[in-house]
Amino acid sequence: MRQAIDIAKAVKSGATTARAVVDSSISALEQQAYPLVAVTRLLIDRARAEADAVDAAIAAGRDPGPLAGVPYGVKDLFDVAGLPTTAGSRLYVDAAPASDDAETIRRLRDAGAILVATLNMDEFAYGFATINALHGTTRNPHDLNRLAGGSSGGSAAVVAAGLLPFSLGSDTNGSIRVPASLTGLYGLKPTHGALPMGGVFPFADSFDDVGPFTLSVADMRLLWHVLTATDGDQPSDAPVRVARLGGRFAQNVDPDQVAAMDRIAPGAPVIELPDIARARSAAFLITAYEGGALHRAALAKDALSFDPATRDRLIAGSLLPDDLYDMAQIFRADYKAAVLEAMGHHDVLLAPATPCIAPPVDDPRILIDAVLTPARADLGIHSQPISFTGLPSLAVPLYRPGRLPIGLQLIGRPNGEAALFRYAAWLEERGWIGVTLPASAAIFEGAE
Repeated sequence: MRQAIDIAKAVKSGATTARAVVDSSISALEQQAYPLVAVTRLLIDRARAEADAVDAAIAAGRDPGPLAGVPYGVKDLFDVAGLPTTAGSRLYVDAAPASDDAETIRRLRDAGAILVATLNMDEFAYGFATINALHGTTRNPHDLNRLAGGSSGGSAAVVAAGLLPFSLGSDTNGSIRVPASLTGLYGLKPTHGALPMGGVFPFADSFDDVGPFTLSVADMRLLWHVLTATDGDQPSDAPVRVARLGGRFAQNVDPDQVAAMDRIAPGAPVIELPDIARARSAAFLITAYEGGALHRAALAKDALSFDPATRDRLIAGSLLPDDLYDMAQIFRADYKAAVLEAMGHHDVLLAPATPCIAPPVDDPRILIDAVLTPARADLGIHSQPISFTGLPSLAVPLYRPGRLPIGLQLIGRPNGEAALFRYAAWLEERGWIGVTLPASAAIFEGAE
């Protein structure tokens, strides 16, 4: 699989055309995506029209943009003009079509990228497993008998399978970082509010963010600049100051994650954040309250059309009292201040992204504190307390060919994405992190 940056270079140089790249991508998705249960809609006519527009711009001597001809997909909660925004639910399959694209899609289109598919997710993004009652359970391309993680599982699976060079997902409590870790990709949850949410079906406004899945740090950095409409990072020779998270973040971890952090940051100070268990409980509460409030009217009208696993949690959230929610938000503000103080002058905090490798589809449970618990709820045990702070977090894949993927989180200061990219690039150059596609992934090569 070629990276986005290489595909764009080939298209702009004339080595290939955007139409050839898109046709190759569509063919690969049609032939290879079915076992993944990752694609909900192929946008063939739209994709070819966008590709032809890129090729026409090049023929006319115009710059088609930094992502010229690069195909991608989006989680099925982004508005796509002319299509209903379903958010993974049968409730909205026949909803009125969106009148415009989501703002992030518009920015990518203006940069020359080409939307080819919408992708599977947990209904209304409520889960960490992409177990969807309408479309089915998304499979991990490294082992089809295992989960891809969620709720952006479809977005992760198509990239990890080599079918697309990047995709967009959303992350409320870990829905990008969890599937990135389980499928072996880079996945970014940005500083809360840093990327535009216009045209994205909400889950819990207090935590919702959108972000990319990529095959490299270079692609992630490029997409960041396109999505933020910025020119690039300011060059810096300053060392990145790194610490490790201890306490609850040192429990329920894979031994390879511990070994990797020992190798990556020997002697780094260990920081223990306060009230981690309480922060996660408050995050659950805020998520449930805001999700329940959002869907209260639809639940009253047609509760049976909801996925039962989603419906029951949304009903419970809609019954939470306002004062309890207000208390959780007050605690959140105090907690964020305490975390920033504990972070001190460090630029990056190292932590596990998930507590384990991908669990099996036929028994989607994981060991938490030596007890088997539902993966759909607890795969975010390490990501949820970070979402609670609004800090940026980049999931990075440990380089371990021949083994199931697992990743780390690089957690930054507010608006500190540039430091995360710089540190991740340093790790990637040394071979400590990096994407390893499964053997079956020699599928879409960008129409070389």
